[in-house]
Amino acid sequence: MIDSDKLEKLYQAYNHKRFACSDPVEFLYRYDHPADREIAALVASSLAYGRVAQIRKSISRVLEVMGKSPRRYVEKTGLKSIEADFAGFVHRFASDTHICALIAGIQRSIMTYGSLQACFLAGFRMEHATVWDGLQAFSAKIKAFCADMNPGHLIPVPGKKSACKRLNLYLRWMVRKDAVDPGGWDAVLPSKLVIPLDTHMHRFGLGAGMTSRRQAGVRTALEVTEGFRKIVPQDPVRYDFVLTRTAIAGQMNPADFVSV
Repeated sequence: MIDSDKLEKLYQAYNHKRFACSDPVEFLYRYDHPADREIAALVASSLAYGRVAQIRKSISRVLEVMGKSPRRYVEKTGLKSIEADFAGFVHRFASDTHICALIAGIQRSIMTYGSLQACFLAGFRMEHATVWDGLQAFSAKIKAFCADMNPGHLIPVPGKKSACKRLNLYLRWMVRKDAVDPGGWDAVLPSKLVIPLDTHMHRFGLGAGMTSRRQAGVRTALEVTEGFRKIVPQDPVRYDFVLTRTAIAGQMNPADFVSV
């Protein structure tokens, strides 16, 4: 059985902006308006893989080009200018072609729906148990909008059994609002969110008895999320940041949160 008091103490101790200095969420604190933040967040989450230094460098490169208002950038910048702005961009397996396709997909989604939140809501229903079906539709729409280009893996495909950690991270940032997650989307309930399952959260889920699955796929993510939902029904990803941060620092042992 999970010791919810220990989880909450960890949250109270570490869920603060000062512990987000190496986390991509830090980039979102620059933007007060949700219209800018939702674009910056999708860029940041899409590039959130690999070494921390490289992640920060790549996100900085894109957001610096977009300037103070990513929304204004995608509204006013044509495709040829976008391609010129990001010529030579490389982030591990992603090239300038991939980042330009992602930005084009964002641009066309906003032109069609008015915002990324509205694009997401077009495929989401409140009666859904989680955001998973909505994520599948959201990903498919953005990929369709840049079908004439190649976003590569920057736009994950939920339907392919992947846990889609980066897209779920994006939703955590935009839907939740606390000392770390800045929020901005008010039409999706935090209770519908799915854990952004990485190796650290998978290890926690195994150690805490939330799942027995050895592959970190969508079914595992949903099982771990359900485990947390039993503790905090209205906010199942509440402890994602603090558990991940302490795990990266080598300070998290799942057994410490299991009461005998």
